[in-house]
Amino acid sequence: MPSPSGSSTLSKPAPRFASIGSPYFGIMLAIMAVVLILSNIGASKGVVLGPIITDGGFFLFPIAYILGDVMSEVYGFKVARKAIITSFALSVFASLCYWIIIVLPGFNDEYGTAKQAAIEGALGPVPQIVLASLLAFLAGQTINSWILVKMKARTGEKSLWARLMGSSVVGEFVDTLIFCSIAASVIGITDAGSFLNYVLVGFVYKTAVEFLFVPVTVVVVGWIKKREPSYGAAAA
Repeated sequence: MPSPSGSSTLSKPAPRFASIGSPYFGIMLAIMAVVLILSNIGASKGVVLGPIITDGGFFLFPIAYILGDVMSEVYGFKVARKAIITSFALSVFASLCYWIIIVLPGFNDEYGTAKQAAIEGALGPVPQIVLASLLAFLAGQTINSWILVKMKARTGEKSLWARLMGSSVVGEFVDTLIFCSIAASVIGITDAGSFLNYVLVGFVYKTAVEFLFVPVTVVVVGWIKKREPSYGAAAA
């Protein structure tokens, strides 16, 4: 209908999302939590691959971000934020369990002493890794999800690849910088050159993996959207 000034008023349609009543969200949340817990354990080990310095969780962590992208695109920012908080609550619980396992009295023979030292070496640094991940993942994933949903409000169902790539660059940079700043000393990185290598390699690697998996992420998003009976009925 023409406006009083004579020009037509065009309203932009609201972005479409799904509610979390189906089992798909629960499955993705469970995978995200497991990946995060395993990557926290792996991150306590420094890894050297030629000139590249990274940690043992490098191959796992991008999966959590890809799942975060899918949940943000399909279910919206509020639901994605709940998934982030839930994953980290479970990660903190796992870290508490590691601490209890370490302080429990063990056997005093040679095997028991060696086993205790091995457990302390493997799981002892994890609480600080969890702290690094907590701050980094909360900040990075929240920014990643927020940017993706804001871009969706502008583009609607179009340009999914641009939303995935644009949000990933910012989110991964924030995540990597915070995580490496806290976790570097735990895995034995003490000099500035190694730290810079650690940050740059982590950021480039994580972002590259997400970019390479954009076609797969797009397919997964489309598959879930078609099978979510409530898609298009929920608000962000």
